Amino acid sequence: MKRYILVIAAFLVSQFAIAQTQDAKMKAFVDALIKKMSLEEKLGQLNLPGAGDIVTGGTPGTDNSQLAQKIKDGKVGGLFNIKGVSKIKYVQQIAMQQSRLKIPLIFGMDVIHGYETVFPIPLGLSCSWDMSLVERSARIAATEASADGICWTFSPMVDIGRDARWGRIAEGSGEDPYLGSQIAKAMVRGYQGNDLSKNNTIMACVKHYALYGAAEAGRDYNTVDMSHQRMYNDYLPPYKAASDAGAGSFMASFNEVDGVPATANKWLLTDVLRKQWGFKGFVVTDYTGINEMVDHGIGDLKTVSARALMAGIDMDMVGESILNYSAKSLKEGKVTMAQIDAACRRILEAKYKLGLFDDPYRYCDENRAKTEIFSDAHRREARSIAAQSFVLLKNQNNVLPLKKGGTIAVVGPLADNRENMPGTWSVAANFQKATSVLAGIKDVAGNNVKIIYAKGSNLDADEQFEERAGMFGKALGRDKRPAADIIAEAVNAANQSDVVVAVLGESAEMSGESSSRSNIEIPSAQKDLLKALLQTGKPLVLVLFTGRPLALKWENDNVPAILNVWFGGSEAGFAVADVLFGDVNPSGKLTTTFPQNVGQVPIYYAHKNTGRPLEEGRWFSKFRSNYLDVSNDPVYPFGYGLSYTGFSYSDIKLSSTSLKGNQTLTASVTVTNSGNRDGKEVVQLYIRDVVGSVTRPVKELKGFQKIDLKAGETKTVSFKITPEDLKFYNYDLKYDWEPGDFVIMIGGNSRDVKSAKVSWVK
Repeated sequence: MKRYILVIAAFLVSQFAIAQTQDAKMKAFVDALIKKMSLEEKLGQLNLPGAGDIVTGGTPGTDNSQLAQKIKDGKVGGLFNIKGVSKIKYVQQIAMQQSRLKIPLIFGMDVIHGYETVFPIPLGLSCSWDMSLVERSARIAATEASADGICWTFSPMVDIGRDARWGRIAEGSGEDPYLGSQIAKAMVRGYQGNDLSKNNTIMACVKHYALYGAAEAGRDYNTVDMSHQRMYNDYLPPYKAASDAGAGSFMASFNEVDGVPATANKWLLTDVLRKQWGFKGFVVTDYTGINEMVDHGIGDLKTVSARALMAGIDMDMVGESILNYSAKSLKEGKVTMAQIDAACRRILEAKYKLGLFDDPYRYCDENRAKTEIFSDAHRREARSIAAQSFVLLKNQNNVLPLKKGGTIAVVGPLADNRENMPGTWSVAANFQKATSVLAGIKDVAGNNVKIIYAKGSNLDADEQFEERAGMFGKALGRDKRPAADIIAEAVNAANQSDVVVAVLGESAEMSGESSSRSNIEIPSAQKDLLKALLQTGKPLVLVLFTGRPLALKWENDNVPAILNVWFGGSEAGFAVADVLFGDVNPSGKLTTTFPQNVGQVPIYYAHKNTGRPLEEGRWFSKFRSNYLDVSNDPVYPFGYGLSYTGFSYSDIKLSSTSLKGNQTLTASVTVTNSGNRDGKEVVQLYIRDVVGSVTRPVKELKGFQKIDLKAGETKTVSFKITPEDLKFYNYDLKYDWEPGDFVIMIGGNSRDVKSAKVSWVK
């Protein structure tokens, strides 16, 4: 053992030495380059426009567009929203052949949940609770994007989301900081690998820093205001985890923090990110983030540009205010040359780490583009990962899985629509290559099943609303017939069938950026269809598409089977069919709490008690913290998800009930697959700090394990708990643990847990 430790130590020392040497070489290279640069060229590196009017084709020297001229003049550091090897190579040639210093451009894109092979939306992917799958999805996305010329992605989005009204909850990993931190690290590892200079890795950009998921009223871009204690304990951990994992860049958020927009918030960008966390990469604004601070009301364009640079912004996305105003601000003493040089250095270092100075065209291999994008192997993995993200919410009388025989009615506005399957923020996807649910069912069901299809309803009764919800090439093709006639057709199909599969919910663009909703129920036009189908008396399965937690109380009370499939990506149709017919046993677990109605929002499991908590088991009690019209309970709690089999838990076995100092506690349960199908279960560990110097949540996720169990099999699952798991930020923002009593909870979701108590002293 001693020899083994010495070998490991020697290896670590050698790796540190190599890193030190590489850093020294990079510093020397960048130092020499900065000395050659004019002020205008330095500011140019801080400028990130969109592809705009550039002409991609022909000979680089013949392009006289405004953007091409800026590249020639050294006024552009990178581009985004340009796709394809030939186009990117063409633009890079302008920089390398016609600019004075021949500094390569960096090319970015919103590769959010896959490139052309699209995986589930991030909220859906998080419900797999499988970090290997999460990392693998990012690895494939990086492989495809880098094969098509992209070397930088504006992902992962790690914002904690506890308000279902907020459309961008679809882009994150849910409500929990611990789970969100694990996913953030997995995504960074997947994108960046262990060597950014390889041509199949891309630089991650962690967004939106910070607190964007707590926008007031769930309205996008809106104000955020919270205590520093809540920031550090609940909202900042995933950003820090991504920084610790080595993310190459961060993106500032649109919202304000402590009354100062994040884009000009020095405390956030410099004091916390760089000084406290030691982040070494660069920070880019969000789209026109600097310009928008004028409307926030903190100054004119020149003023806010200077404030952004002083705060720690390195790159200006689209606005070009740093490019246009910084020379004046420098003369006026509003910014310093040291600040400009520091920002320029960080951009140049990113390009150095990506290997662009060694080979500006390293991501422009047309052979890779032909063979590594949307490959059969990637599609198979996307199909498998999608199926493992779906959450079975209800399965009364074992309606599911379906038999591969008889007649099935497939109805609903989302049943025969492939364009919506990839979900929001699937900018690189070819929607024509996606698979609809109807096509997937026909393929998986086989020849012994008769499929009858009817649309059943439009997405929404309001045609203008449907237009807003069908943007970016994701229209559903509105049926102009009277609603009653469309429903009657679906009822007729149901009456001819043995079982009905109703494919309903949100369209892809009903969630995502600028897609906040004040009503988070299934649209009434679809609910009318659902009611009519239920009246036929036929067994019914609701296949639910959504990018957010919906209010499903009525559906849960009345529909026998509900399978939440989020937006599963380009292979969604096949994956849905795999689960419906039982070829895959669903194993997804919710990462957000599903409310009874919008009035409960924000709702999350790790809440704190009031001084007048509602008594356990009570629905209402006067002068207690509750509602008059509904209980405090959600429809589905965090961590919830059913299977085609069942799992039973033993009581918790503790290695000790009294601990001291840095001792380790082992908490174990035995989990048994009590059904007749093999399945996967996510075993979840929660801890409650009973008494603290400040109030503490009723429970917090501190660990999880996803296990495979064959029918009838039993496994012991153990968690090692140390004082590190008990730490939190106290009133003075000191990160430490406090002695006292703790409740250890283990179960299949945040509500249904086994409990045991321990005392822990220092």
